[in-house]
Amino acid sequence: MYDVNKIANWFIWYNEYIRDFENEDTDDITNMKLQKLLFYAQSAFLAIKGVPLFNNNILAWEHGPVIPEIYDKFKINGNKGITEYNENDLKDISKDDVNLLIDVYNLFGEYSAWGLRNLTHSENPWKSTKRNDVITIDKMANTFKEKYLEA
Repeated sequence: MYDVNKIANWFIWYNEYIRDFENEDTDDITNMKLQKLLFYAQSAFLAIKGVPLFNNNILAWEHGPVIPEIYDKFKINGNKGITEYNENDLKDISKDDVNLLIDVYNLFGEYSAWGLRNLTHSENPWKSTKRNDVITIDKMANTFKEKYLEA
């Protein structure tokens, strides 16, 4: 299990890497988009590995799943992109886990922040959780298995 800040920094770094080396039209990651990528990463790890990627609760906020600690860290950015990351956080993520994070990014990174918001609003974990309550790991794992692994 990782510190959620490490995984957030990885997504910010990887997005910058994609823009620099593969697709210069790639948009910066906003706080909203980062929240949704972290939600899908957690869901993927639960569905595929049977363990959480990080230990933080994900809450069902008005605009979709949110990790309050990460939201608070980046809220100063508003809806502007986040490009700063801690390079030291990139070192301790296993190669196997990085490969799964890349898969998550490849599946969901092409969506805009609002596209991801709308996607999470159409799925059971957010829809079936009372606003501001914790989205359960069972809901995340089961929905990801049903929608993205068994399709």
